[in-house]
Amino acid sequence: LEFAEFKKFRAKRVLEIGVGAGTDFKNWVKNGAQATGIDLTSRGTALTKERLSLEGINPNRFNLCVADSERLPFKDGVFEMVYSWGVLHHTLNTGQAIKEAYRVLKPGGIIKAMVYHIPSWTGWLLWLRFCLFKLRPWISPRKAIYGHLESPGTKAYTLEEAKELFESARFQVIEIKTSLGPGDLLNIAFSRKYSGFIYKIIGLMYPRWLVRLFGNRFGLELLLQARK
Repeated sequence: LEFAEFKKFRAKRVLEIGVGAGTDFKNWVKNGAQATGIDLTSRGTALTKERLSLEGINPNRFNLCVADSERLPFKDGVFEMVYSWGVLHHTLNTGQAIKEAYRVLKPGGIIKAMVYHIPSWTGWLLWLRFCLFKLRPWISPRKAIYGHLESPGTKAYTLEEAKELFESARFQVIEIKTSLGPGDLLNIAFSRKYSGFIYKIIGLMYPRWLVRLFGNRFGLELLLQARK
C-alpha cells in the first residue's frame, strides 16, 4: 500500500493494530521494520504467523500477541509508528483505542490509520439495500453501515469527525483524505447472500463511470496520518 510507506520505516519500531490475516504485517517484516502486531483474537495472530511461516520468514524477526487495542500491553513511548487498516472503527471505544496509540508512541511518532468514511458510495448502497428497499428510508446511511457492513457496530466518520477524534487524543493531524474502496465500485465477489439474479444485474449495470467521475470524494476509505 502506498499509504503505509513500508520502506520508509525500515529498522523502526512499528506496531500494527489488528493484523487480521497478515496482509500488511508481512510487508512490515519484509521491509525490515521491527514489527509488533496485535489482534483481538488468537485466530488472527495464528493466521498471520502461518502466513509468514509459509513465506519463509523467521519468527524471531517479529512479535505477535493477542491484545485489546483499548488496553495495549506496552509501555509508554516505545514505538515510532502505529498502523491500523480498517480496524479502529470496529472497536467499542474508538477514542480510547486512539489514546492508547498515542500513549505507546514516542514523541514525534506517527500514526497511520484507515477508518470508514461517510458520505460514501458504499454507505448509500447499503442504505438502498437495507433501508429504502425495506421501506425504511428514514434510517441513515450511517446506521446502515453500523448494522450491515462487516460486523455489527461498524462506525463511519466524516472528515471533520475523524480529525476531531484524533485531535482529542492530542494528535496533530498531518494529512486526511478519502479513497475509493472495492465496495464503492462493486469490484467485489458477492457472497451467497447476494447471489441472486437481481444482484448479477445490479453488478453489470452499476455506474462505475459515475463513481470514478466524482473521484475519491465519496470513497469509503478515510486515510489519516497524524503525529504525536
